[in-house]
Amino acid sequence: MKYIVIVPDGAADYPLDELGGLTPLQAANTPNMDYLASCGIAGSVRNIPEAFPPGSDVANLSILGYDPKVYYTGRAPLEAVSMGLNLSKNDVAYRCNLVTLKFSDKKRIFMEDYSAGHISSEEAKILIEEIDKKLGSDALRFYPGVSYRHIMLWKNGSDDVECSPPHDITGKEISMYLPIGRSAQMLKELIFRSMDILKDHPVNKKRASQGKKPANSIWLWGQGRTPTLPKFQEKYGISGALISAVDLTKGLGILAGFHIINVPGATGWIDTNYEGKAEYALNALERVDFVYVHIEAPDEAGHQGDYKLKIKAIEDIDSIVIRRILEEAPKRFKEFRILLLPDHPTPVKVRTHTAEAVPFVIYDSNHIEKKDKKFSEEILTSPDLHIEDGYKLMSLFIFGHV
Repeated sequence: MKYIVIVPDGAADYPLDELGGLTPLQAANTPNMDYLASCGIAGSVRNIPEAFPPGSDVANLSILGYDPKVYYTGRAPLEAVSMGLNLSKNDVAYRCNLVTLKFSDKKRIFMEDYSAGHISSEEAKILIEEIDKKLGSDALRFYPGVSYRHIMLWKNGSDDVECSPPHDITGKEISMYLPIGRSAQMLKELIFRSMDILKDHPVNKKRASQGKKPANSIWLWGQGRTPTLPKFQEKYGISGALISAVDLTKGLGILAGFHIINVPGATGWIDTNYEGKAEYALNALERVDFVYVHIEAPDEAGHQGDYKLKIKAIEDIDSIVIRRILEEAPKRFKEFRILLLPDHPTPVKVRTHTAEAVPFVIYDSNHIEKKDKKFSEEILTSPDLHIEDGYKLMSLFIFGHV
């Protein structure tokens, strides 16, 4: 048996007036997702335990079969692992976004864009290296990642602080969302000092001349220490690989013992290489039993508040990734299963993650029962099965029971 997990990040949503009361998933043309829903088990699952932040870190940990109540330590250390950074047990990693802040005449500062206009990795690398040069020390180092996503590593540091994800505060004044807690003052100083360093940087001057948003500040959040996960193969008895464009998911894969597959042209945005993700996933299954395909684009569109872009991302996943897998898998493999689900909702209305249950489908090539069902939030109202603890879904997928 071969196992394929497909995660359209943040694809679940709320009904929108602009779509006549439909969600983007309901409005999208998704014949291949609908085929899976019509032929398999269509259920609902809650990937975010109560009192946990509704992030992709918690949700993807659940999907992979790890109980966040046991294993979750924070987002940034997962990304640090993916970037090859070595953290001792006393080191703390912080996510370091490059963001666009808007300065008003009344000296108020607003979060204009959590991604600095989805700045390119090449531009961002130059800016983060400048930040490290000016703000780095023996204890603090800044490391460039992908696009706007970077890491600050604090040796023998503190995570006794509350930080706000920048994608949660788009359009809001930042004063109410700056770090608070024992280590807050140092973090706030780093953020404000970064504004002076970045405001007139040549990279930002060039972006401004091109009509692009400047990366005029860093934003620190997602702090934590590196968790220890039991290997996926030890838990489930099968070998695995993971495909993603974002360091967070790659870090989880590394800790779980997966082979990490880097697909050329995978960006974590609407222009990602969908065809490549499908082809590399199929090729991986020639060597391993399980492949996890994470696709970030719907989540980013939700954060942008752009329902048209979100529909496009969902339709591209359907018409390219899932179509290709459904066409090729029967030719290459005697038997296979597909698990399709968002990790969490990222509703266009609120432009951030929420913690509600999401629909899932388990398709088994050996057990096809035709029904008339669309893959959408409608499944939540009458699921074949509801799983309250998301980490138990993987056992159902692999073993056939929770």
